Amino acid sequence: MILVSTQELDNGLSSNVKLIDASWHFLSNRDGFKEYQKEHIENAIFFDLEKHSNQQKNLPHNHFLPKKSDWEKTLSEMGISNDDKVVIYDNSDLITSCRCWFQFLYFGHRSDLIFILDGGLKKWKLENRKITNKETKIKPSKYFAKENTHMIKNKLQIEENIKKDEFKLLDARSKERFNGKVKEPRPGVRSGSIEGSICLPYSECINPKDNSFLNKKILDEKFKSLNVVDNNVVFACGSSVTASVLGVAYSLINNKYMPIIYMGSWSEYGKIR
Repeated sequence: MILVSTQELDNGLSSNVKLIDASWHFLSNRDGFKEYQKEHIENAIFFDLEKHSNQQKNLPHNHFLPKKSDWEKTLSEMGISNDDKVVIYDNSDLITSCRCWFQFLYFGHRSDLIFILDGGLKKWKLENRKITNKETKIKPSKYFAKENTHMIKNKLQIEENIKKDEFKLLDARSKERFNGKVKEPRPGVRSGSIEGSICLPYSECINPKDNSFLNKKILDEKFKSLNVVDNNVVFACGSSVTASVLGVAYSLINNKYMPIIYMGSWSEYGKIR
């Protein structure tokens, strides 16, 4: 189980978990932390994706994973322990809770202890559930991480795969960006896509009315239509954030799959030199 429903969380689960608000907005005037301060689900702790990523100076708005020591420090300051049950939500059109979920898995948090609130704050509010602006009290912990390096790919591995075709590469960006019909939003990045990759926009896995994931049957049909039927698939996007949405979607229909992401994604591969 990856997803937790709003009903399950509202029925008292929130008192038994560490709840994380991982809202982040790309190239927007919206400020995730300020929005969190105004309204969040009770007991939620804010997670700043921009702050807790390894920003590459030569790759604008990319989100490589932080160093192991930095992740341990971050989670310890958030009061999260290795044996905590964690539920993540967001209020972002990018469904950034999925990227936070991926980081927890990459750094060794048990998969049966990490979940995503299906529909996030959008669905929660549509159902008129309780929100607050009350500050969440945090008691620091001591978190220990262990990296699962097999969950990421680098540029060299992507280039080798173009020749060897050992895995399918799915791109979560819009078809217009994938096909090079619109300008990339990041400066210094050309339009287009990686040779041999396939486009499955992350938005096609989400119900736009409430940001919940589509049912498993529909998701299964989408991946099968692209001939993705095994664990041999890697996900990419613009900066490795929405790739995580596809990672969640495929994990929902294949419980033997541990998501794999090309961290550099198009902002690295498509960089104009």
